[in-house]
Amino acid sequence: MHAIIQFVKEWTLPVAMGLGAVLYLVFAFVPALDGAALFFSPLMDAILPVFMFLVLFVTFCKVDFRQMRPVWWHLWVLMFNLLLVGMVMATLLLMQPSAAAKILLEALLMCVIAPCATAAAVVTQKLGGSLEQTTTYTFLSNFLTVLLVPVCFPMIEKGSDVSFWAAFCRILYQVMVLLVLPMLLAYIVKHHLHRLHQRIISVRDLSFYLWGCSLMIVTGTTLKNIIHAQASLLLLSAIALLGLLLCVVQFAVGRFIGHYFHHTQEAGQALGQKNTAFAIWMAYTYLNPLASVGPGCYILWQNIVNSVEIWHHDKHEGRQ
Repeated sequence: MHAIIQFVKEWTLPVAMGLGAVLYLVFAFVPALDGAALFFSPLMDAILPVFMFLVLFVTFCKVDFRQMRPVWWHLWVLMFNLLLVGMVMATLLLMQPSAAAKILLEALLMCVIAPCATAAAVVTQKLGGSLEQTTTYTFLSNFLTVLLVPVCFPMIEKGSDVSFWAAFCRILYQVMVLLVLPMLLAYIVKHHLHRLHQRIISVRDLSFYLWGCSLMIVTGTTLKNIIHAQASLLLLSAIALLGLLLCVVQFAVGRFIGHYFHHTQEAGQALGQKNTAFAIWMAYTYLNPLASVGPGCYILWQNIVNSVEIWHHDKHEGRQ
């Protein structure tokens, strides 16, 4: 039993993804569970934002707000992110791609225009990096996305009739609810409810395991989207493989930028780890729904990278 618990602790992310996939397949393809599947489906949709909120709240309870200030690597990572978005947008607008190629490019766009995942701070802390610097970048990245999406999406899907201010306000509202509100609540708890604050931070890796629960739900939802996607296997495979390439590039470039500022872990997570749940929502709302397969596959790739990083870090710590 001890060996099983230790295995789950070391490989929380792949275990969460595997469990989410298995649970979805069981409920989807066992006819006797059709009633339960109909009951749990809306329940999971409602629970996921709660888990995301709790992950942020617990993470922010450990943040030293006085240390949250922009640093130079933030600027360089944001510039590279903006460059990637510009390259994909230029390809979409100038090359007039076919329907399948357009879906592929939209899927890739979602993997670069998506903001830094709020859980990136959780992984950075797990890897021994600066929680405050990654959290600061998360805010900057989200507001960059708020500015880019209303400008880019109407140019891609002209029939969607999305005005700048309508899209701007809608995405800003999502950012406020999922990012700013838990931060404000954590600030109040940390400075005014000291006993509750001590109980929260005393639970080791609480935010990490809450994130594992949310990852399990997101994986099941993503698998559902892929299975029900009305697209050829070739197109889905191309989206998955190019998403893998893009994931490796973003993590590698982030770490390359970060090592010049002695913050390799922070910059790597900041550029490579994306808020894929938010990206899936944006794809369904503004673009071709099949574009959501891109960030759906990106979930798998970025968490494989995270798992390897955490394993390597824990192994190194064990040697010391």
